[in-house]
Formats: sequence, C-alpha cells, structure tokens
Amino acid sequence: MTRFHRFARFLPASLALLAAACSPLTTFDSLVPKDGGGRRVAEAQPYGIDARQRLDIYAPRNAGPGERPVVIFFYGGSWNSGTRSGYAFVGRALAAQGFVTVIPDYRLVPAIRYPGFVEDGAAAVRWTREHIAGFGGDPARLVLMGHSAGAYIAAMLAVDDRWLGRDRQAVRGLVGLAGPYDFAPFDVDVARAAFGAWPHPQETQPVHWAGAGDPPALLLVGGEDKTVLPRNSEALAARLRAGGVPVTLRSYPKLGHVGLILSVARPFRGRAPVVADVAGFIRQVTR
Repeated sequence: MTRFHRFARFLPASLALLAAACSPLTTFDSLVPKDGGGRRVAEAQPYGIDARQRLDIYAPRNAGPGERPVVIFFYGGSWNSGTRSGYAFVGRALAAQGFVTVIPDYRLVPAIRYPGFVEDGAAAVRWTREHIAGFGGDPARLVLMGHSAGAYIAAMLAVDDRWLGRDRQAVRGLVGLAGPYDFAPFDVDVARAAFGAWPHPQETQPVHWAGAGDPPALLLVGGEDKTVLPRNSEALAARLRAGGVPVTLRSYPKLGHVGLILSVARPFRGRAPVVADVAGFIRQVTR
C-alpha cells in the first residue's frame, strides 16, 4: 500500500478529529504527502527554559545565495492544545515557496493564561532574530503567520509593540488564517479559560491595538467558518485600514475553519489557492 493510499484511508477519521478539536494531529501530518522543495533543517531548538519553548526550522531544499525571507508560523488549538510536530506540512509547503519557516511550540492553558502564550511568541521571534541567519534566513525580513489561536498570537505581536519592542521593526507583514481578533466579552469556555482572569478584557484584543504604523496584513477566512466567525477578520481589517495600513481580506466560499489550514496540505491544495495567495503576499512585503 502506498503512502498516499494509507493517507486516503485515514482521511475521513482525521478530518472528524480535526473538526472536533481544532488541534493538530501528528498522525495526519505523518501521512499527508508533503512538498519536496522544503526540508526541516533544525528540530527542537530551545528559545526558553520551559519544555514547551522549542521550535523547528524549515528551509528551501535548493536555496541559492543570499538570505531568504522568514515566516514564523503559530498553530491553533484554542490556546490549550497543539504541537509543532503536527505542522511539518506547513513548514515544508512554505519552505518550498522559498521562505525559511519557523514553527514554535508555546505554553498552553491551563498551565498558563494570557499573556503567557503571547510572551512565548515574542520570545520565539526574538530568538529567530538572533539566530536565523545561521539557517539562511534574513532577520530583517520577518512575516508573522498563524491559524486560529495562532493567528491571534501573530496579530498581537504585529500590532501591539508591548511584546516585541524594537524587534517589531523587522516584521514586514502579518498573515492571519481564521483568527480571533475581536471576541470580548468572553462568552465561550476556551476564551474564559485563556483570558477571563485579565482585568481589562479590551487589552487582550488585537482590534484594540491595531492602527497606523502596523505592518501590511493578509487576512484569510473560510466562508463556511462557524468556529471563528469571519467578522473577526473584517473588524481587524477595518481598524488597520482606518490607520492607513494596506490590508487584503480574502474569503474562500467553500472552506470552513479546519479546511482553511488543511488547504495548505498538498492533497487539499486544489480547494483554494491559500498557498499561492500567502506566498504572493510574502514576496510582495519582503522585497
């Protein structure tokens, strides 16, 4: 039985689990066919002292001379689940497009609450700035990208300079896939668990901080998303545009919340041009 046929047999169950948990499945990633133009060049690099503060790095297989743009991708999972090992298909897809790609783990609820996972995201960005040249990446050309809860982390780092300080100057763009950016008050359990203890809810929301001077953004949504409603991306786009920030908001009519990130995987790429749209944006903002 070929690798693809094993994946095809596993597909229905994996989709059901992904839809239920919105968290990565290592088994799914191990079976899904991946892009041959990217490879993992570093595994479990520590960016902090906690066991969850580790990251993997992917790079183009046949990279030419010069430093490449860098994408830092944060996965989703309701801030309470997920592992970088479930997202090699994302790392290799982006690396095959010519980008050095970093995928960090971060600490999860209930071990921590907001802002712990944002702080971890900032620490991963700072580590990348200091070390990525050794892996062929340009530390002055970073794009922050994420899906779902990971898009939230990416957005907070991109629009709120409390976290990155001067390092935010290296962020050339934000790519958000189905991100929650405007969800206070907290009326679902996962949001209450992650953010409910913070005394000023509006401070936790990317729309509260977004405005002039923020990096250009590509915000992608699934038209059938019932988990994180597209209005979150619409609200962030409106705030950024009001500040004069270039924003592209794109909806894929037949995709839901999980389908949006799955469309990065090779077997699903025909459902929507997510990889092509993301790669085009990254090339534009890192020229």
